[in-house]
Amino acid sequence: MQKKRIMRMLLAILTTILLVGCKSNKTKIEEPLTQPSVNSSSKLKDALTVSVGGGFYEGNFNPCTGYGTYGYGLFHTSLLKITTNVKTECDLATEYQVSEDGLIYTFTLREDVKFSDGQKLKPEDVVFTFKTAKNSGSSVDLTMLENVEVIDSNKIQFTLNRAYSPFTRTVALLGIVPEHAYNDSYASNPIGTGPFKVKQLDVGQQLIVEPNEYYYGTKSQFKQITFLNIDEETALAAAKSGQLDLVMVNPEYAKETVEGMHIETIKTADNRGFNLPCIPETTNAAGETVGNNITSDPVVRKALNIGISRQEIIDNALNGVGTASWVRFEGLPWANEEPLLTDGRVVEAKALLEEAGWVDTDGDGIREKNGIKCEFRISGRTDDLQRYNLAVAFSENAKILGINIIAEALDWTTCKQIARNVPTCIGTGDYSFIDVYNAFHSSFSGVDMVNLSNSAMYSNPTVDGYLEAMIAATSEDEAIEFGKKAQYDGTTGANADFPYIWLVNIDHTYFVRDGLNLGTQRIHPHGHGAPVIQNLSEWTYTN
Repeated sequence: MQKKRIMRMLLAILTTILLVGCKSNKTKIEEPLTQPSVNSSSKLKDALTVSVGGGFYEGNFNPCTGYGTYGYGLFHTSLLKITTNVKTECDLATEYQVSEDGLIYTFTLREDVKFSDGQKLKPEDVVFTFKTAKNSGSSVDLTMLENVEVIDSNKIQFTLNRAYSPFTRTVALLGIVPEHAYNDSYASNPIGTGPFKVKQLDVGQQLIVEPNEYYYGTKSQFKQITFLNIDEETALAAAKSGQLDLVMVNPEYAKETVEGMHIETIKTADNRGFNLPCIPETTNAAGETVGNNITSDPVVRKALNIGISRQEIIDNALNGVGTASWVRFEGLPWANEEPLLTDGRVVEAKALLEEAGWVDTDGDGIREKNGIKCEFRISGRTDDLQRYNLAVAFSENAKILGINIIAEALDWTTCKQIARNVPTCIGTGDYSFIDVYNAFHSSFSGVDMVNLSNSAMYSNPTVDGYLEAMIAATSEDEAIEFGKKAQYDGTTGANADFPYIWLVNIDHTYFVRDGLNLGTQRIHPHGHGAPVIQNLSEWTYTN
């Protein structure tokens, strides 16, 4: 039966490849796909075929509309870049200055850069990129940008309408596009200054990239790299037959064995946890219920945070693959681990609940207070097994405390719509410390808001003060220190108020062909799969 199952999977992938070769919607075809690299990549050593999940196959490679904001774009570079220790340093820029009031950023552009079509990068391209992104109405937040202009011959000056220290991160995550080659088809055939360029895109099927000969950084040793859009089970079967060089796998497959490949587990800032609404239930302007009568009790929030066992939840939900986490920003420079709490303190958690009046009076295993049972609903996504498994494991783990958590699987749109009443499993982790502000500032705590920024509706004036000081800072080091104080300053902060319960930083796992070296991977941001390619041009093959 197993043999037949694998053969069906192999037939599926071969069918996919043949269909790809026959499709007519290719955006750029330099050679027919009659000899898919999937059959020989590892032997040739100058080509790779990989499967790293979604996000590559629709041709959305336009930085001005959001491509690359998680920091692993292939085709573009930026004025600054994120280093392996998640700091910023110059890339397209050689230096930059920030005015004392934090409103003027001036960058000097390096002069040896060409786009992948051979045209020289000009400062006007930087101005064009930021103006286009600002006017795009996309997820690229440039509301703080008042003006950008060329000064002197190779300097660009940004004028902000308010001090905004995370602007360095915005600059580091926005790839520069060429004004001369920007058109309606740009998103599927990008021209950039990055390490790769598109060789062939078959929408929905596969992407083939090749090195950009004009790239000023480390050039890839591989002549081409193919990304296949196949489901994880099929990809794993293909890997077992020697057809792939790297395969993303979720924890449920991490204990499989693949001849000629080894498993690599990469640490991440890809956090999972649940918001815990901090206000009692009320009705917003849309007539919807927001707030939660159980999680609004700070004793319940604390009891859950110290009473559960994160490792047991990871073992049950994620096959043991992941790192127990207390804070949203685990592994990032702006994470504050204080006050160094530990979990599994069941006796202490129970005592807190009983002291607050939560007692099981009817013997059904669920505590009550003033006639209200200590129970509430949580949601996991129907399209994300990890999040639903975490919801179920969290629910089971909380039972020992006498708290009944009802785990439900809902579509993601519904999860977000009702999150301010029904806590949902949130995934976070990016390379900008603006995430600290978005998580905790009271400006996002409104009952009429529908988004995941401060979906716990948390409000602490002291925390607000630190966050506003963080935004107004004129250096990253200063900003990060304020961000840490917002989490805990020795007396108060989000880490002591528990507006969320964070459970795990999920490890990103991949089967990798023996001999393939993935270089130095910086801690991965949110999104299992694609972050592994952040340094794709540095990968080497030695066997």
